[in-house]
Amino acid sequence: MSIFFEDVIAHYGWQGVALAGVILVLFAVQFYYYAIAYRRVSRYLNGRRKKHLEQEPPISIVVTLFSEDYNYLDERLPLLFQQEYEATYEVVLVYVGCDGDFYEELQRLRLAHPNLVVTKFDFNPRFPISVKQAINLGIKSSHNEHVILTTTSAAPASAQWLAMMGKAFMRGDIVLGYSAIKPAKGLANYIVRMSNLHFSLYWLAQAVNHATYRGIRHNIGFTKELYFGVKGFTHLSLNIGEDDLFIQRIAKRNNVSVVMIPKGRVIEQPWGGLRWWLASLRHYGQAWRYYPDWALNAAKWDIGSQTLFFLAVLTALIFMPLEFKLAALVLLLLRYIIVVVRMRSVGKRVGEKGVALRYFLFDLFNPLLMLCLGVIMLRKDYSAWK
Repeated sequence: MSIFFEDVIAHYGWQGVALAGVILVLFAVQFYYYAIAYRRVSRYLNGRRKKHLEQEPPISIVVTLFSEDYNYLDERLPLLFQQEYEATYEVVLVYVGCDGDFYEELQRLRLAHPNLVVTKFDFNPRFPISVKQAINLGIKSSHNEHVILTTTSAAPASAQWLAMMGKAFMRGDIVLGYSAIKPAKGLANYIVRMSNLHFSLYWLAQAVNHATYRGIRHNIGFTKELYFGVKGFTHLSLNIGEDDLFIQRIAKRNNVSVVMIPKGRVIEQPWGGLRWWLASLRHYGQAWRYYPDWALNAAKWDIGSQTLFFLAVLTALIFMPLEFKLAALVLLLLRYIIVVVRMRSVGKRVGEKGVALRYFLFDLFNPLLMLCLGVIMLRKDYSAWK
């Protein structure tokens, strides 16, 4: 055996042996993430959880409006009233503004939709109202114990969205649903969609492993008992955090239901391409500094090991002999197959179509995207702070 290693070292040198070790270790880390850790997401069944309610509860859907968004009233709001839900539900709109005509339009909608509740915060530039304050008013104005938060940027993917979320409440006091980016033509939209799926995979994997640290602001629910039990939202100096920092405070090992059914997702309207997406990540990423270390480290190890694996394989392709290059390429291809199979299975669970076909483009681009995000995160986004 020692003769064998001496021959290997003589042929490839200590540098070549070290490079081979690095490639194998990084491959093993990537294998763990995509073959083991993320497998829990594609195999998760919420129906295995014990029921604590015998039927779907009445629900209040809370939406905040910070502008006179007539497009929302015409295109996305009607989908909330078309939900096929066995129990009763209401939609609570919190308007923050001073446009009398728009507020009257909201009041007129109540004639067509008796389950609509409209409340208002008068806009005052000297004393701006935060999203948390608006949501707090909506929760206090609601009439049901179980509350779902969504936004004007998102719309239910189906008429069964509320039914899926309601069934999840039967098995947990916190409900986390998936939010997809609306598909459109172009490579930028595809990369944004896959980036959204990849970021969601981080918290989904932890949530199904009973280590919840966030949800998504477009599709999240909890009970009033939990909300008022901790006296409302945390980190009031931030205009963000209602879907992560607050969830970290109320989530326990066995009180979270995760909805991973295509009918139970919402579709977010993208307001731009990669630049918009990076700006959005930077804005909401201001809360990351308050995340537990284990949550941040899990994400860093994934993207970090991927980046280093690519660099190590590239080094082998440039400097090492042919057989070394072929072995590195085999591991690269094997990793890619494992990643695509896993992302395809996760995408199928949450309703993301067309994941596998062009995934190699995102797989190559994602480390660069994360590098750009890391650079722009060096500057504080003051709009996330009061």
